[in-house]
Amino acid sequence: MKPAVLLFDLGGVLLENVGFERFNALLPAPIPTEELKTRWLMSSAVRAFESGRCSAGVFARDVVAEWKLPLSPEDFLDAFTYWPVGLYPGAPELLAALRERYVVACLSNSNEVHWQRFDGFRGHFDVALSSHLIGEVKPDPQCFARALQACGATAGEVAFFDDSITNVAAARALGFASFHVDGLAEVRRLIADMGWL
Repeated sequence: MKPAVLLFDLGGVLLENVGFERFNALLPAPIPTEELKTRWLMSSAVRAFESGRCSAGVFARDVVAEWKLPLSPEDFLDAFTYWPVGLYPGAPELLAALRERYVVACLSNSNEVHWQRFDGFRGHFDVALSSHLIGEVKPDPQCFARALQACGATAGEVAFFDDSITNVAAARALGFASFHVDGLAEVRRLIADMGWL
């Protein structure tokens, strides 16, 4: 069955993000990427910042302390600002084509620093949701509930794409058709395989 809504994470799905690779290089000992993603999602500093409950300065200070990073909060924040590189080549065109047939939305754990850098991804989505603006973060059920409300859809009408296994599992448990993807090529192939292009 074709979904009514295609709901995308951004980083690692439609947007090139070098954050986990760069962050891993700062840690005393590297962590496998999927484990690092899950630990990042559960970090109290990250959750506070990405739900809009603290400033960028407080976030940087708390991340440096929590993860015992060997740099100042200011230097961390400078580096963090540029972790998202930009939409993958071909992503804008794919989104434009999909918007002719579906409601196309994004649901990103993001923050004021990254969201402002990309002007809220204005023009690429019918509905653009960032955790820091809705006050909820993935994988929490309330975050997905806010997305459904904004899209005017039920979970069974939505196909969700994320590069985090944790987020995919959480959405699947709520009744979304959920897909673990890594990068735009996988997104495109999956959508084509499902007959949704």
